[in-house]
Formats: sequence, C-alpha cells, structure tokens
Amino acid sequence: MKQIRTSIVLFFSAVILFSACKKSEDNPITPVAVDESAVLLKYLEENGDYINTSAPSIVSASAVYTNLQTGTQYIIDIRSATDFASGHIQGAHNVTLGDLSAHMKTVPSSYTSVVIACYTGQTSMFATTLLRLQGYSNVSSLKWGMCSWDSVFATGRWLANMKNDRAANFVTDVTAKNAKGNLPALKTGKTTGKEILDARVDQLLKEGFTNTITNATLYTNLSNYYIVNYWPAAQYADPGHIAGAVQYEPKSSLKSTTDLKTLPTDKAVVIYCYTGQTSAAVATYLKLLGYDAKTLLYGANAMIYDRMAAKGMSVFKASEIMRYPYVK
Repeated sequence: MKQIRTSIVLFFSAVILFSACKKSEDNPITPVAVDESAVLLKYLEENGDYINTSAPSIVSASAVYTNLQTGTQYIIDIRSATDFASGHIQGAHNVTLGDLSAHMKTVPSSYTSVVIACYTGQTSMFATTLLRLQGYSNVSSLKWGMCSWDSVFATGRWLANMKNDRAANFVTDVTAKNAKGNLPALKTGKTTGKEILDARVDQLLKEGFTNTITNATLYTNLSNYYIVNYWPAAQYADPGHIAGAVQYEPKSSLKSTTDLKTLPTDKAVVIYCYTGQTSAAVATYLKLLGYDAKTLLYGANAMIYDRMAAKGMSVFKASEIMRYPYVK
C-alpha cells in the first residue's frame, strides 16, 4: 500500500513538473529593456564624472621632455607609421587607434604617466578622453601635439591655422538652449555601465577620430547644426561667438542634472572651444553617449586668432614650439 502511495505521488509530481516546463516554454521570460545611454551616463557620473571635473588632461612638451630621463613616463605616438618613422620622441611607441585599448593592457604598471602624442593635440585628446573614461587616470594628451616639439612638425598644421577669417562674423546676441529632451538611443546589447562603456570605447577607437568638422564646412550652412560655445559666459559675450551658438559652461552645463538633455538627438551637435583640444574631449564624451557630436578643428584659433590673443585667451604661439631633439 505504501509503495502504491509513493508511485502516485511521483506520478503527480512529474505531471506538475511537465506542466510547469511546458508553461515556461509557451511563455518565455521577456528580457528587461535597458536604457543603455541612461545606464552609461549614470556609471560615468558616479565614477569620476571626468568630463565635468578634470577634463581635459593635457601635459606640456616641456614637462614631457623633463620626464624623459625619469624612466616613469610611457609615450604612445598615434600618428601614421610613415610620419612616426620621419621623426618622433625618443622611446615613443607607435600605436594605431584601433589597437590602443589592447596596447594599454600591456603597459607595465611601473610607468606612472602615459602620454599620448598626435599631430596637433586634438586626436590625442580623443584617445586620452576614452582611456580616462575607462579608468586610466595617468593618461594625458601632449599639448599642441608634435607641433610643440619642433617646428618641423608644426608646418601646415598649427602654424597654418592661426587665422582671423571669421572675425567679422562673430556676434554678441544670446541664443537660448533647447528645452530638455531625451538621451540618444544606444544598442550595444550590454546591460551594465562598465560593459556598455567598454563596447562603446572599442567601437569609437575602431572608427577613429572621425567626428570632426572645419569652420569652412560649418559656415556653409550654420542652421544645419546645433552649435555649442564651450566658453565661460563672459567670453561668450566678449569676444563674441558664432551666430546661433549656445553657451554651455565648462565643467557645469553637461551634467545630467543641468543642461545635458538640452542637446538635440536629431541634429548634429558641433562643439567649439579655444583650440579644438577641449572640444575634442567634450565631443568624444557626447559621441560615446550616442550624440552626433563633432569638434570644430583648431577651435576659435582658426577664426578670430588676433581677437583672442588680445584678450589673453589660449592661442598657439611660435613660442610654444620647443625645438626639442627627436629621432628617426
């Protein structure tokens, strides 16, 4: 009798288990949708909030030259192999942007600082920003790029982009920010902030520093872009700004709690600063979040150089070229 009862219990247990499995198959669990941009933004702001605190991370040529003898400085040159072979800082390692993340994992921890060098300091700021956001807090961009190392590297680059072509076009009237909207949509397939960040960094490094625009292209049709003047309000008023540009306060306006969501998700956003180095960092951060963000190459140096110099704003000068030795 006891054996019969046991058999009956086992039979009904099997029936219940089968029914549960069948129900699970018929009604699979729907994955929870993740707002990747929101998750990524929260992660970045809770882990240093780099773009609103210490960005941009820049080191001068003189500091790099002084540190060459310490043995604690690691230099990565991201220029083309041909240009690297023509001349580079002694001990520098030539690495492509696409290989940068993998290369960083091989840098010995004995190096207390890592310097990224490029042509003008703009591409290296793109790379530096992505690495800083990933937690490499000892990485900095060589200010002005190799243009500051010797004049041979500056010809056709910074020396050719100290211009006043737009001086007559700058205005002083105020353009208001957009109303707050939504963040862009990201689809990496990842769920945590760290996973989304790593996926986005890998993607941007593989694409390269492509989110750039010249002022010649910008002025072809200003209304095609949402233009961000990334200067203090006092400088937005004097020496003025690109017509239609909206002023965003450095290290303040691009927080989730302030004006970040006033940036449009359906229009290209162009950020400009003094030299294109800070705007490269900001545009990279925004592109990481999913915005169609571009940095204006050479910044206002290539538009109102004399006016900026007269007001003591950051400009490239011949005295920035240090004429340090280099190797081939």
